[in-house]
Amino acid sequence: MTETADLLIIGGGVNGTGIARDAAGRGLKVVLCEKSDLAAGTSSASTKLIHGGLRYLEQYDFRLVRESLMEREVLLAAAPHIIWPLRFVLPHHAGLRPAWLLRLGLFIYDHLGGRKRLPPTRVARLGSDPVGAALRPEFSRGFEYSDCWVDDARLVVLNALDAHERGAAIMTHSEVRSARREKGDWVATVTGHDGRERQIHARALVNAAGPWVARMLNRITGNGRNQPTIRLVKGSHIVTARLYDGPHAYIFQNADGRIVFTIPYERDFTLIGTTDVTYSGDLDSIAVLPEEVAYLTQAVSEYLRQPVAADDVVWAYSGVRPLYDDGSRKASEVTRDYVLDLDAPDDGAPLLSIYGGKITTFRRLSEHALEKLAPALGVAAGAWTRGARLPGGDIEDADFDRFLASMSKVYDWLPDATLKRLSRAYGSRIERVLGSARSMADLGRDFGYGLTEAELDYLKGVEWAACAEDVLWRRSKLGLHMPQTAQDAVADWFARAA
Repeated sequence: MTETADLLIIGGGVNGTGIARDAAGRGLKVVLCEKSDLAAGTSSASTKLIHGGLRYLEQYDFRLVRESLMEREVLLAAAPHIIWPLRFVLPHHAGLRPAWLLRLGLFIYDHLGGRKRLPPTRVARLGSDPVGAALRPEFSRGFEYSDCWVDDARLVVLNALDAHERGAAIMTHSEVRSARREKGDWVATVTGHDGRERQIHARALVNAAGPWVARMLNRITGNGRNQPTIRLVKGSHIVTARLYDGPHAYIFQNADGRIVFTIPYERDFTLIGTTDVTYSGDLDSIAVLPEEVAYLTQAVSEYLRQPVAADDVVWAYSGVRPLYDDGSRKASEVTRDYVLDLDAPDDGAPLLSIYGGKITTFRRLSEHALEKLAPALGVAAGAWTRGARLPGGDIEDADFDRFLASMSKVYDWLPDATLKRLSRAYGSRIERVLGSARSMADLGRDFGYGLTEAELDYLKGVEWAACAEDVLWRRSKLGLHMPQTAQDAVADWFARAA
């Protein structure tokens, strides 16, 4: 089988799906191939923040911070169901950065990116302020500032869904085995989940394979020149039962110059991360190591009244970031900015390889990718995503609380926790999941925590979910809440639906 396209994208992470969405919206015929599930790699293993990156100010990376802060506002408006404001408490540690430096950095942070929707920084007297209740008594003062939380895997899926609805072909479980230049086009051989091969002829190729970007380049012939080197940096996170009350997160300074976050997670849990470790292992088998768990638990135990131990960890995950190697000595100091490397020979068939980047800047990265490819592809349409909503994000005034209140009247038969979860996950498209149902019984089998057969039908039919893991650990985190018997029942449902 042979298919033709203007643009073939390798990689179903946030950058690949973001580029697919942007390109499809400009009228290009797009095919995206992902060897596994959408967001199966680094894009679902983030700290799940839309943020400027406060610590990057110390590295004088003002351009990246400013762009990130500006994107924070754009994305909050585009997807208020999966992105929402979060307040961060930064205790002052007497032995580390001085208070005046923290105050100055937060002043810059508040004003560098044109903050509009989020409240400003304030001084917190931690000894008497409720936000300091979970901290050890020696931390008596600090600051509270704003950033945003994101459901990272759903962000990827929604970009893919928007791209698909604009005409892009999203091919999951489809691996690009090889690609070569031929008569001014790319000819790629793709193996699908059923083992069948197909050829895709494309005018341009984007390598957005994330940590596999170098491996993919080795499969691509005809690139004709040396590529930039990358630094693979592993970031690990741990999850514990909820450590403190309140909706706020903490950002803790460490003696090694790094920072660690503790973030309220999935209502009943606390997310702690991340590490920064140079990685050279198997990219298809990434695991959190005991020493990383020890690093994170020790870091937060220095601040919290209630120490955290390895035995408190209920789940852990790890991802590898493909950062552009800028020669930094420490992994934590390597730039998080993105580099777009274009190989565009005179006879056509450009190749664009994506290095680095952070989830906050995926939309701008996508715009820049199209700017680089536009001359070769003859793209006349300009950038369009800045004011566009992601699927489900067309919520009036981006006011999720008001939207949730309105949904509670429409679906007054849904349990409150289920309604909130579905509203968060699907936004205004909740009606597509629930259909004409008027009771829980109308949604079919209930697998627990409000996951029903109707929702599984939607995820399989619309959002490319192919197995229980896709649903329980990416399109949701219901795996944290559901017992193994319920998870096995979901797996059995997929087996029967195949």
